[in-house]
Amino acid sequence: MALLLGGCAVSNPPPVVDLYGKSSRSQPVTSGSHKVARGETLYSIAWRYGWDYKSLARANGIKAPYTIYPGQVIRFSSRAAPAPKNRPRSTASSSKPAAKPVVKPVAKPAPPAAPKVVSNVRWRWPADGELVQRFSSAGSGPRGIAIAGRRGASVVAAADGTVVYKGVGLTGYGKLLIIKHNDRWLSAYAHNDNLLVKEGEQVKSGQKIATMGSSGTFRTQLHFEIRRDGQPVDPLPLLPKKP
Repeated sequence: MALLLGGCAVSNPPPVVDLYGKSSRSQPVTSGSHKVARGETLYSIAWRYGWDYKSLARANGIKAPYTIYPGQVIRFSSRAAPAPKNRPRSTASSSKPAAKPVVKPVAKPAPPAAPKVVSNVRWRWPADGELVQRFSSAGSGPRGIAIAGRRGASVVAAADGTVVYKGVGLTGYGKLLIIKHNDRWLSAYAHNDNLLVKEGEQVKSGQKIATMGSSGTFRTQLHFEIRRDGQPVDPLPLLPKKP
């Protein structure tokens, strides 16, 4: 369900989100509050304001499974705000590619890259296409990567997980999905044309979850983000190298 943005902020306006490096905010909001609108989840609010959802839940006395209600006020506090974390080092153990045959009479398409294991999450590319935007650690830089493609192309889950948000309420993201992989890792898939899964649905790595589109942006592409403990990290070191 589409989210209602009007009147969401009680005493702190939502962060300005610009996925292409003009004015995005990478630090958690540590003052003010947010009034829950219909269709929002704790995960989407935490994503918008740069919080780890667990820290935001603790700051507001919200217990698992983190159910919130329209009209509820979510408060931010500098004392409870998560400290920015350094990007994690890749601890993946990459497998060696299969040996190529000496004779290859028929040309075959390149096989998909094998998933890469980082912190017990098996990451894979969420879409095929050209990488047209890289992650930036600068405060005003893009917090994810962009993959160009054709409208209707498949967008797949980058790892096993549960869909914790489906909607259009985060300005600049268009039709958005957020997947929770475990207590520390979340991934987001923006600018989709069609969303093929529902909130609460468990998905498998490589499962088709959406089709590529241009919602909320100027060209057909997938904007893909990964967050660890609420903080954006560069997806490229976590994803396998393409063959």
